[in-house]
Amino acid sequence: MIKNILLVGLGGGIGSILRYLSQKLASNIYPALFPWGTFAVNVIGCFLIGLIWSIQFKSMDNSEDWKLLLMTGLCGGFTTFSAFTLEGIGLLKDEKLAVFFFYVAASILIGLAATFLGMKLIR
Repeated sequence: MIKNILLVGLGGGIGSILRYLSQKLASNIYPALFPWGTFAVNVIGCFLIGLIWSIQFKSMDNSEDWKLLLMTGLCGGFTTFSAFTLEGIGLLKDEKLAVFFFYVAASILIGLAATFLGMKLIR
């Protein structure tokens, strides 16, 4: 268990640092009203988690260590949006269309509402 926590922590730390640097770079290059840094991080994170999942699936290496380090840690630290999309794709693959649409809509709408509520509680 300790090893798993350390793998997730290591990957998460690297992912978080990469997210910070990517967002700073994007905001320096494209200072605009649109949050390009977050958008880019989300798209890159989704691409990476799909790539890592496919490589692992294709190689038949189901090593839990690599999943924890790269998918849960690195991609999770870089952007949790990648995990959200991977889970959504899983629901589509399992042909759970109603659950997929509920999951996507509820995650976005309730997530926005929870953020708003958290902000309002402190004000």
